[in-house]
Amino acid sequence: MRIQNSKAISIKSELGWTKAPDVKKDINKIIKVLDMPYIKQNRIYCYRTQGSKSRSYARIWSFPRIFQDALQQQPAYVIEVLSRHYDKLNADERVKVLIHELLHIPKNFSGALVPHITRSRHLGRTANIFFKEYKQNINK
Repeated sequence: MRIQNSKAISIKSELGWTKAPDVKKDINKIIKVLDMPYIKQNRIYCYRTQGSKSRSYARIWSFPRIFQDALQQQPAYVIEVLSRHYDKLNADERVKVLIHELLHIPKNFSGALVPHITRSRHLGRTANIFFKEYKQNINK
């Protein structure tokens, strides 16, 4: 809410999602090129968000075990790209962002998320290493 001339004016921001088949296609390509067989491509869902105020380029959403059990579903992940920032990136930067999000998925594909920093790795550095590998393998 914003105050203007002593009157409260409600500023409404429309937050909307749409399926992102272009992102899904890129995700599938990355999984194949980087040989990530533990990621079940059919359990990754991709969406593009408009209207978010977040400074993020993308986010990954988990599907915790309690919901898996309650809904009788297998683990799944949603990768959300925020149109406001993501769509301005060049192709290489988009791939880096998607690799970063995929690295949040644990090797057991449990529905949980790997944090940015663990004892054995720093997700940002690991994403850069994977991106270099991706670029080498994509050109073969």
